[in-house]
Amino acid sequence: MPGYVVVGTQWGDEGKGKVVDYLGSRMDAVVRFQGGNNAGHTVVVEDVPMGQNHKVVLHLLPSGVLQKAACIIGPGVVVDPFVFLEEIKQLEDRGLQTDHVKISDCSHIIMPYHVRLDALIEASLKDHKIGTTKRGIGPCYADKYSRQGLRMGDLLDFESFKKKLKIAVDMKNVTFQRVYDDPGFSYEELVQQFAQIREALLPRIINAQIEVNQALDANKQVLFEGAQAAMLDINYGNYPYVTSSSPTSAGVCTGA
Repeated sequence: MPGYVVVGTQWGDEGKGKVVDYLGSRMDAVVRFQGGNNAGHTVVVEDVPMGQNHKVVLHLLPSGVLQKAACIIGPGVVVDPFVFLEEIKQLEDRGLQTDHVKISDCSHIIMPYHVRLDALIEASLKDHKIGTTKRGIGPCYADKYSRQGLRMGDLLDFESFKKKLKIAVDMKNVTFQRVYDDPGFSYEELVQQFAQIREALLPRIINAQIEVNQALDANKQVLFEGAQAAMLDINYGNYPYVTSSSPTSAGVCTGA
């Protein structure tokens, strides 16, 4: 069964979240394939006991999370684990189930140093700013393609994760201190931060490629949810005022 793809054809804010939420009730799986927590999706949750409707704004979780379909964050997505857990808590505080939300082991991690570097780069551009959301998306993708990134799967072996983190922090601190006159980050503090959230993340880390391909092979209904839109595509958008990934249907092929 071919998958369904929902993408924007302009610059975003076309109503993708509403469409995905609507179609999600008919799907077996909803998969995000690119971007990070730099784009918001707004959906309305009906609070039956209170007789009220509530807006829920999601920046990272698939909009189909409010349905029963499996929700998968694919390998093409860059994940801020702290934002991920915040959004999970937001939903669980409303009495919603989140056990069906999973993350690819190949998804790259947006580290705290990516967020700070994003802001420093943007500030240094002065009158030529790109308009970044300053959430670390670009620097994380940059590390991914320069083969210096950390992936969600690295958290499965924490000793290995710490070794990779030490190398990354040492390299980043050189940039922070010599280029931006910034003190940089403490390796020990970052280890402590990730030690605190690791256990909450581990049950959600999966081999997403196998899950998605098995679903398609079994003729299940799979929806691929894009963030941003075509005019922000890294290859075909209004460069350099673009995002760092491919939000078109082409991005599904490598990002899911």
